[in-house]
Amino acid sequence: MNWGPTVQSDPVAAIAEVALHFLLYLVVGLLPACGFVYLNYYFLTLPMRRNEQARVFLDLLEVGLKTGRTPEQTILDASATQDPAMGPRVPLLAAHFEKGVRLGDALVMVPRLLAPQVTAMLRSGERIGDLAKVLPACRQFLNDSVSQVRGALNYLLILAFVLTPFTVAVPIMINVLILPKFKEVFAGFAPEAGLPEPARFVFAHSRLLLSFQVAIILLIWTLMAAYIGGPRLRGWVARILPGVPDRIQYCFPWRRKRLQRDFSSMLCVLLDSGVPELEAIALAAESTKNGVVRRRAQTVCRLLNDGVKLSTAIGAMDESGELQWRLRNALQRGGGFLRALAGWHEALDAKAFQSEQAAAQLTTSALVLFNGLIVASVVIAVFGTLVHLINYVALW
Repeated sequence: MNWGPTVQSDPVAAIAEVALHFLLYLVVGLLPACGFVYLNYYFLTLPMRRNEQARVFLDLLEVGLKTGRTPEQTILDASATQDPAMGPRVPLLAAHFEKGVRLGDALVMVPRLLAPQVTAMLRSGERIGDLAKVLPACRQFLNDSVSQVRGALNYLLILAFVLTPFTVAVPIMINVLILPKFKEVFAGFAPEAGLPEPARFVFAHSRLLLSFQVAIILLIWTLMAAYIGGPRLRGWVARILPGVPDRIQYCFPWRRKRLQRDFSSMLCVLLDSGVPELEAIALAAESTKNGVVRRRAQTVCRLLNDGVKLSTAIGAMDESGELQWRLRNALQRGGGFLRALAGWHEALDAKAFQSEQAAAQLTTSALVLFNGLIVASVVIAVFGTLVHLINYVALW
């Protein structure tokens, strides 16, 4: 098929044909690029879009509480407007309300509406009879998505979609297609010359180097899947490997600080509301939806049952002892726990943000340097062998 413009006597027809071909080339070139950019945008902003829907829901609850309406009535009235900004799951929640289900139970029946941690916090607020007190803690949790998106924007997803496949594809082609033929040609042309040391090392360990790069790309794509899958994927993994996602989550310092912040915030709200200490510890741990925190909370509850004071027993929640020290000071004041620990909660949030961004950039730099080292070693081996061969031929 002739894709170029044909010579015609009519200049208008010739211009039209050239314009048609230009449009065809433009569409063929732009469609894949636009699709790729949109996929990057869609997956990159998933946490923000999830949390924006949750934020709209929390705003609805707050407006309803300020006007004296129950959460159930507020959601029913909002669902009747059929506003698309609320998302497709609010009508499902409203359908449960029409059957007489309370807010906390209905949120469990619609698990994809809110993050499990937010659902647990709202259930705790329903337990104390004042949802307004837990709304700030819910919003603080939703702010974590900003750090997640910025960390992904700091190259991790860019590596997964663009750089890493390219840097792995090149060594695979070199190891599978080029190096074997190169060794055959060199062995047949000048076997007595011998390979230089860098080339012998690369040829001998080419499969190992390739395995390292494949392992790296699999790790990055696994992290990308965890980022995209969000709470639903973690729930699936938890059903297959109970406790594993929680332990992995607790290992990351920024996740651990946010878990401490969420637990401490909910504990302060519950204690300020007059909830008994044992129940407050259990509800605060449940609001984090993390098995490690729940097990530590069970230890605290056992100590409280044995007669240990809260200011001492709470030390089982935090190895650093900072929560214990701050809670002891708040207990000496006789109340106002949330106000007394507000500064510490803000400090934990800031430290978590800093740690996550530093980890993202350090990981990216390490991956780029490691891939560059492997590719450079292969290139040096190939060109070093060529130089060695040229010198051998010149001396011969």
